[in-house]
Amino acid sequence: MQQNQQQAQKQGQNNKTLMLKDQEVKHEWFIFDASGKTLGRFASEITKVLRGKHKPTFTSYADGGDGVIIINAEKIEVTGAKEAQKIYRYYTGSMGGLREIPYRTMKARKPEYIIESAVKGMMPKTRLAKSQLRRLRIFAGTEHGMAAQKPIQANI
Repeated sequence: MQQNQQQAQKQGQNNKTLMLKDQEVKHEWFIFDASGKTLGRFASEITKVLRGKHKPTFTSYADGGDGVIIINAEKIEVTGAKEAQKIYRYYTGSMGGLREIPYRTMKARKPEYIIESAVKGMMPKTRLAKSQLRRLRIFAGTEHGMAAQKPIQANI
């Protein structure tokens, strides 16, 4: 055991924990296609990329995540009876102003909101997570205006 440690030190290998600094971070952009994907499984993979957990340099307190572009948001799917039973709720601020919108109606009106709320619910409730969510771009169709970021096509 000691011989291995001595050999590692001779070779210049220090097995120290990497602490990522903000200056060392390079944010890349990835494109994900949501067509035919299950909502929860897809959202958890997006959350990993936004937080930077897919990188070996993950540090919980530093923003080391990448940007995510999601296309074909209207083609996302849910399993079981969720399509008929899932409800999105928000409060207007008025008395009796609780609004409930079924999944099917929300998918027809704002399919981007379905993925956005699923990803947001899986992120930690911190200031860092809010800044990481700013790098999430969701488009209902196949067209996106993010070519300047040179996104990398990724598949799950």
